[in-house]
Amino acid sequence: MTIGPGSLILILIMALLIFGPKKLPQLGRAAGDTLREFKNATKGLADENNENKKDQEGK
Repeated sequence: MTIGPGSLILILIMALLIFGPKKLPQLGRAAGDTLREFKNATKGLADENNENKKDQEGK
């Protein structure tokens, strides 16, 4: 399931109507911050998992 250009435009228009032009940059920034935090958290978990596997292999 992919989002085509028509669907993306429809979503953006609905967001503009619901939130207004002044709130959209704030919402985009908040979404970006959330994704960045999620990425950092999952990277930290992956690093810990790799370290645990290395420790277990060394024993």
